Amino acid sequence: MRVKICGITQPQQSVAIASLGATALGFICVPSSPRYVTAAQIRASVTPLPENIDKIGVFANGSISEISQTVLDSGLTGVQLHGDETPEFCDQLRQSLPQVEILKALRVRSFEHLEQAVIYTKYIDTLLLDAYHPQQLGGTGQTLDWQMLQQFQPICPWLLAGGLTPDNVLEALSQLNPDGIDLSSGVELQPGNKDLDKVALLFQKLGSGGVGRGKRDEGDNS
Repeated sequence: MRVKICGITQPQQSVAIASLGATALGFICVPSSPRYVTAAQIRASVTPLPENIDKIGVFANGSISEISQTVLDSGLTGVQLHGDETPEFCDQLRQSLPQVEILKALRVRSFEHLEQAVIYTKYIDTLLLDAYHPQQLGGTGQTLDWQMLQQFQPICPWLLAGGLTPDNVLEALSQLNPDGIDLSSGVELQPGNKDLDKVALLFQKLGSGGVGRGKRDEGDNS
């Protein structure tokens, strides 16, 4: 199962978190976010990482040229779209960045949002379902209605996000079967400053729960 730790701002923490078991690291490319990092900062964080660690930039309503330039400058291997991007935009971005994983994040508040999620699956590689917040795009600490997701089975891989912590992750995974999980505020001291003890506890809990240490399943190239 994939384990993505998002909102990385410090190069030394990126290496430590990868060594603890994360398979993907997320970097916020939205200037208004308290976790925002520049392409140069991302480059400094991803350069020392092993090749098998996914390096995902989080964007919101950016242009294809801006996103593509950031990917080129920073060494990202994935782009997570966290704004109001349409399926058509996702398709255009995929054509612009054919070798890069495209993830679409959706803030889920109702079954209608889940129905909307299905529309995107033809144009992206991975879905990410986050908790709805009227102002914030992510990192809110709010959890999703897990019961609402129990019948959710899209044709592409999906990640569960939204208020996950070392304390509730096994409860979430006992109810749902996502292809991966995404944590940000649940393993932080403050925005952008990760609590490595909480990250270590997360992988300890995942291991004790039989979920493994976040290693990819054999043959999973998504």
